[in-house]
Amino acid sequence: MEGGGGTEAFPDLGMHCQHPECNQLDFLPFNCDACRRVFCVEHRSYKSHECPKSDYNSRKVLVCEICSMSIETTGHDREDEKLMLEKHENSGDCDPKKKKKPTCPVRRCREILTFSNTCTCKVCQIKVCLKHRFPADHPCGKNISSSSVVKISREQANNRFLVALASRNGNDCGKKGRGGSASSPPSTPTVRAY
Repeated sequence: MEGGGGTEAFPDLGMHCQHPECNQLDFLPFNCDACRRVFCVEHRSYKSHECPKSDYNSRKVLVCEICSMSIETTGHDREDEKLMLEKHENSGDCDPKKKKKPTCPVRRCREILTFSNTCTCKVCQIKVCLKHRFPADHPCGKNISSSSVVKISREQANNRFLVALASRNGNDCGKKGRGGSASSPPSTPTVRAY
């Protein structure tokens, strides 16, 4: 009774696992999308039932050693890999100049820049490795030292303060409740010790 299912009362309920050593009645069977057979929970993976078509939905890519370009071989029926690489080389798309990976522009640094170890300098917009991410560690195109960056940020903070002060329109704290002039310092209460 391979592939059939159910019980005497409900013959259409569930199916038997089609693994040769199992044949378990499973009420929630799994259909393999590659070989189209029915399996139980234990044998539903490609590896567990040794599916002959396990690479049905898998994606396979070859990498050209000359230009590091990836060539997808998913839709091809087991075409020889060497033949596909030869086709790529003869197509004109294979360029050895493409293989060179970007490296850190700092002198004597040979760090290859990837998405996880690249930092863009906020001053000169050059991409450098994480070791040289600070302006003092790499030759910034604008030649700004770290001390001048601090001076610029202080000047910007002073400008923001002056803009905020000018926007108050004369509503000084000293004029509100005391009736005195804004230039006189506030009086401090005296403290007596007993």
